[in-house]
Parts: sequence; C-alpha cells; structure tokens
Amino acid sequence: MATQIVMDHSGDSRHFFDNSSADALAEAERLFLEFTAKGYTATVRKGPGEVTKITTFDPSAEETLFFPRLVGG
Repeated sequence: MATQIVMDHSGDSRHFFDNSSADALAEAERLFLEFTAKGYTATVRKGPGEVTKITTFDPSAEETLFFPRLVGG
C-alpha cells in the first residue's frame, strides 16, 4: 500500500492507495496535481532521512511527502 503524506499547519494527513489499481492510481495522481498546483513541494523518500524532490507523479513511489511553501517575514 502506497502513501501520500501531506504536511500542513495541523500536522499531517495521509492518503493510502493500492498502486496496482488503475482507479487508485488515477486518484493519487489527481491529488498529486492538486497539491503541487497549490504550491506544495513533492518529495519521494529514498531512505532514512533521504528525500528526492519530484515534479511529476511517480506511480511506483511507496511514500510521497508534500511540504507547504514556507513564508518568511
């Protein structure tokens, strides 16, 4: 089961999906596009403490993390 983790002001939310299901992949890609359109940075976890930024949906990723833009003052 693959996971999309969305970090936000309240902590995080998790969206689980079966990456062997075409319908689930379509929904996961829709969410990917929705969050990246809102300005979130998408990353894929490669190992403990190691992430790689991605700009397109990766259907083989077991865990995708979305970070909101940081606003400085």
